[in-house]
Formats: sequence, structure tokens, C-alpha cells
Amino acid sequence: MCGRFTITVDLEDLRVYLEDHYDIHDLKTSFDLPRFNVAPGQDVITIINDGAKNRVGTLRWGLVPSFAKDEKIGYQMINAKAETLHEKPSFLPSFQTKRCVILADSFYEWKKTEKGKTPMRIQLASESIFPMAGLWSTFIREDGTKLHTCTIITTEANDLMKDIHERMPVILDEQAEKAWLNPRNKNLYELSAWLKPYDASKMKAYRVSSVVNMATNEHPDCIKPV
Repeated sequence: MCGRFTITVDLEDLRVYLEDHYDIHDLKTSFDLPRFNVAPGQDVITIINDGAKNRVGTLRWGLVPSFAKDEKIGYQMINAKAETLHEKPSFLPSFQTKRCVILADSFYEWKKTEKGKTPMRIQLASESIFPMAGLWSTFIREDGTKLHTCTIITTEANDLMKDIHERMPVILDEQAEKAWLNPRNKNLYELSAWLKPYDASKMKAYRVSSVVNMATNEHPDCIKPV
């Protein structure tokens, strides 16, 4: 699964990344950066394509389907398995028409050992920002206000992750991301084919302090190697 991640860049680094990768030049939103311990229920930086251009904004992490009876269900839907997106009523409508990517520069996972669970930080070898495949949805509350939410898609672990956890977020390469964000692409079979483990040779991992275990801990100590 993916239950915690980071995006430790500053606003200027994000601005440059958005210009280079998404042709987004007008950053209207001021994001809270850097983030060292992003947790479910919080706003995350996402990219969607409206059919004409890419757009950046925030969505609350934890998908709340449009037909949900209680928005608290979002805390149970922070991840969606790539293998079953087409089977789940909660995910299928978004899979068809509301796909997004969530930006991160690492994610945390807890490795089981004889002494308990050890937190690990997993990055690209380049230590750069990467796009995680996601779905989004809009829920309308009883008072008429709208809640926009998202979930991170996971897949089976690659060779690096197998020693840490059996699942990992889907990290998209440039070609896969372009297909994923294209709202005109209705070929779910083709889209599913992009939801695969990222190349392990292009990733790295290291142990971090248990301070990351508490979602309220939000400081650089979370990413320091142990």
C-alpha cells in the first residue's frame, strides 16, 4: 500500500517542474511546501487534464465516491489496487473519466523485521519528483458544498520493494503518464497495462527514524537516514 509520502521541494522547484513536465506556467495556488510526512485526509498536489491542458491543484487524499453516504469512507479508500479497478463500483467511474497523478519525491513503507516494523524511505535514484497514478472524484455534501478527493493506485512490488512490502504505488514514466492523463482515452485495457511496477534499478531505499510513524511529525528529521 501507500499510506505516507513526501514532497520535500520548495515552491520554486515545484514551479520549474510544472513548467518543464506539464507546460503549466501560471501557478495560481500557493502550496504548503516542503512536506516531509504527507498523510491520508490531507490535501495533496495533483495534476489533471481538462481535455485542453494540464492543471495543478489539490485534492484531499482518500477517495469519496459521488454516491457515498458518508465522506468518512475516504479514510478507507486511500489506495486502489491496479488489478481490480475495473471491478470495483467505487473506482470504475473514476477509472473511466477522472484520472490524475499525485506528485511526490518519496514514499514511506514499513519493513517487517524480528524487532518490529522499520520505516523505510523509497525514492527514485535521481531523487526527483515523480507522478503516482491516481483517481479522483467529487462528492456533494448535504449543504451543497463540493469535496474533491483522490486515491493512489498500487501494484505488486518490484525487486527493490519485495524485501520491504508486497505492494507499491504505481509510478508512471513519461509515456504512461501522457496516456493516463488523456481524458479522451477510454481504453481501460490499454490504461491497465501502464499500471505496472516501476523499474527497480531506477529506485533506492534507506531506513529512517521512527519519528515518521506519527503523522503529526512534519519536519526534516523524518527523512534523515538511520
